Amino acid sequence: MSVSQGAAEGPQLRRLPAMPLFELTEASIGYNGAPVLKDITLKIEPGERVAFVGPSGAGKSTLLSTLYAQQRARAALVPQEYALVKNLSVFHNVYMGRLHRHSSLYNLLNLMHPLASQIGAVQPILTRLGMTELMGKPVGELSGGQQQRTAVARALFQGGEVLLGDEPVSSVDPLQSRSVLEAINAAFPTVVLAMHDLELALDFTERLIGLKDGRVAFDRPSAGLRAGDLDAFYRPT
Repeated sequence: MSVSQGAAEGPQLRRLPAMPLFELTEASIGYNGAPVLKDITLKIEPGERVAFVGPSGAGKSTLLSTLYAQQRARAALVPQEYALVKNLSVFHNVYMGRLHRHSSLYNLLNLMHPLASQIGAVQPILTRLGMTELMGKPVGELSGGQQQRTAVARALFQGGEVLLGDEPVSSVDPLQSRSVLEAINAAFPTVVLAMHDLELALDFTERLIGLKDGRVAFDRPSAGLRAGDLDAFYRPT
C-alpha cells in the first residue's frame, strides 16, 4: 500500500521568526549627559555566543549594562566588581542568586543555618569551578580569582536564558579560565561577554563585536579569525 505525498498533506503552519533577545537601533548611551557610545545598532538572537572586544574605555561595560537593563528578568549577570558580600561565606553569596525564589523567612533561616537541600544544590556548581573546599569560607578571605569564580557560581546558580559577563575570567589563571567559560557555555543557551583576552573570546564565542572610540568598529563571526588579525584594531588612532 502506497501513500501519496503532497496533496494529501494538511496545511503547513508557518513558523514566525524568533524575536531578538537584545536590540539597539542608533542608540547613544552615556552618563550625566556625556556620551560613551554613539549610534549603536545591533541585534543578538537567542542561542548566540557573543563577545564585545576593544581597547580599555571603548564602552564594553556600558554596552553590557545597557543590554542587562533590557532583559534583567531573564538574565544572570557577572559584574566586573563581583558585587559580593565579603563577610558572608561562599555558599551564602552563591545562594543569593536565588533569593527571589524564596520567602524572606526561608532566606533568613538559610542565612542562619544553611539548609541541606540548598547546600546540595550549590555544591555541584562549586565542584565544577574547583571551589568545593571554600564553600564555608568568608568571601573577604579569598583571592581575587576565587572571588571572581564565586561571582560566576552565583550566576550559574541563578540560571536564566542568558548570561552577561563583564570580564568574567580576568582574575583567573589561564587553565581555570577555560574551565569557567566551559561551565558558562554549558549552563546558558545565550552568552554575551565583555572580554579583553582575544584568544579566549575566539575560542568560546561565535561572534565578535569590536568597539572603538564609542562606536561599533566591526561585527563578524569568530570562525577563521586569529588574535593577531586584530592587532591593527587595538592600535591608537
